[in-house]
Amino acid sequence: MAKDRYSVVGVMSGTSLDGIDLIYVEFEINNGWHFNIVNSETVGYSEDWENKLSNLVLYSLEDLQQIDDEYTVYLSGIIKDFMTRYNIKNIDAICSHGHTALHQPADQLTYQIGNRPAISELVGEKVVCDFRVQDVEFGGQGAPLVPIGDKLLFNAYDFCLNLGGFANISMELDSDRIAYDVCPVNIVLNHYARHLGMSYDDEGKEAATGEINRELLDGLNALDFYKESYPKSLGLEWVKTNVFPIIESFQLEPKNVLKTFVEHIAIQLSVEINRKKNNTSSVLVTGGGAYNNYLIERLKHYSQHKIVIPSNTVVEYKEALIFGLLGVLKLRNEINCLQSVTGAFKNHSSGKIFLP
Repeated sequence: MAKDRYSVVGVMSGTSLDGIDLIYVEFEINNGWHFNIVNSETVGYSEDWENKLSNLVLYSLEDLQQIDDEYTVYLSGIIKDFMTRYNIKNIDAICSHGHTALHQPADQLTYQIGNRPAISELVGEKVVCDFRVQDVEFGGQGAPLVPIGDKLLFNAYDFCLNLGGFANISMELDSDRIAYDVCPVNIVLNHYARHLGMSYDDEGKEAATGEINRELLDGLNALDFYKESYPKSLGLEWVKTNVFPIIESFQLEPKNVLKTFVEHIAIQLSVEINRKKNNTSSVLVTGGGAYNNYLIERLKHYSQHKIVIPSNTVVEYKEALIFGLLGVLKLRNEINCLQSVTGAFKNHSSGKIFLP
């Protein structure tokens, strides 16, 4: 018989390279799923790892596998340190996303490093990980995976919008949960913030002082991805091929790039949430982009919906939280991947379980 309480460590590393998010969370199923985040922390990447991870698409498969081995050892150490620091014992599993190296679902390829079987031996705990591969094998996008958590944990909101490396949106449509990537966010903003000597544009202050380049804005809004129907997802490769070349062709000052790209993000997000004409709809906004005050201001400019920014813990750790839930659902052999979201040929319970 399945348990009704679980204690897990959820681990997430996103494409924005803000660091590794770790949470210790308790889940309970009692007339629906409930959660309590007990401990949470983000461990920043060293300059060496940040450089490696930002260029993963450039490596050969052989080099990637070597990096995968190294990253698995590195990630294991981060997890063990987290558990020691907070005196975490007697957990059901470590539930880890790893870090996306390649994501080309059209070619039936998705590769997350840090999901080697050795991770379980190194940490000394049961590990549930590698959640995307099975979905791609089943004809899906392998992304986004967070919407099952939106459905089970945050169903009070009409839209769940996560602003990380990419923006993704999740909602109910005709009794099905649908979700898809909308546009790049911090993967581009942080790149140009580094041109100004900062790792990110704090509260969007630099963007707010720039000027919009209308020709660049029109070029970005005209990208073919925005005309595609869901399911659809984005990866670093797409940004390097489609976004950076357009921006670089204009040779703008970084603050003008930031302002123009924030406007682009706000426009693309508003297109999606304004599909519901009811102005009382609520939009839960999480991820690092929720702290970009200028971006939120521009989003509110383009939409009359109620924008809700929750507690800092949920803003920052919602993805780690939901990967924790994905791991629990896998342990229970319950659906954690929705065909209505990814386009796979069936709902399924995805992920691999490794034992120490």
